[in-house]
Amino acid sequence: MARVMVVSGGGTGIGLAVAQRFAGQGEQVVILGRRAAVLEDAASAIGREHPSAPPVLALPGDLSRPETVEALCQEIGQRFPAVDALVHAAGGNAILQAPPGHYDDGLAGVARRWSDNFAGNVLSAVLLTEGLRDRLRAPGGRVVLVSSIAAYRGSGAGCYGAAKAALHPYGYDLAAALGPRGITVNIVAPGYIRDTGFFSDRLPAERQAALIAETSTRRAGLPADIADAVAWLASPGAAHVTAQVIQVNGGAERGH
Repeated sequence: MARVMVVSGGGTGIGLAVAQRFAGQGEQVVILGRRAAVLEDAASAIGREHPSAPPVLALPGDLSRPETVEALCQEIGQRFPAVDALVHAAGGNAILQAPPGHYDDGLAGVARRWSDNFAGNVLSAVLLTEGLRDRLRAPGGRVVLVSSIAAYRGSGAGCYGAAKAALHPYGYDLAAALGPRGITVNIVAPGYIRDTGFFSDRLPAERQAALIAETSTRRAGLPADIADAVAWLASPGAAHVTAQVIQVNGGAERGH
């Protein structure tokens, strides 16, 4: 029987790559995100690429709004008896995603930058996890939080890296709470990943070259690199791996 794999941010970038990977394994994939049209396009593309997999279910909504998440979790619960894996790939740097002039230079702008980054990266993950917590398969459930190398290095403005770093202690505490039920919780921290909406065309060639030069592998990461790591953590073979941060950055950040 196909496992039920819920992926937030499943319409683009890393989330889409994760959804494609799960569909390639024949799993029942549920993708969540803010933009309905993007999700529908992603679901159709995955269906064309993996016609033997169960049809992808696309559920749009703002995951930082409690009432929206509650409705989404109820729909998932009505459709499926349990969730086998929950992957949080939604989020991003709100500053980079905003149009020019969206944030002013005063304290009000500072508050909005920090609030938006925490809402998109932390609150969305926490609300969805707590909403599906009692629906996770036990034993055997998996939760994977997608963090960032910025959690260790900072992100220039501070708020994005701080938001991603906040996922780590949440994941550790969640792993301790869910471990007795046979559910694992882990964090994947990507480095520079090419071909995602996060970086898009914003980075000049010189900056891209500098980021690649920091790696031991001398290449940019790809969404598929993260999807492979997530797929392993979501597999039965990773049953004794929990409360860990798996860094996927080609050696750009070592240890921890």
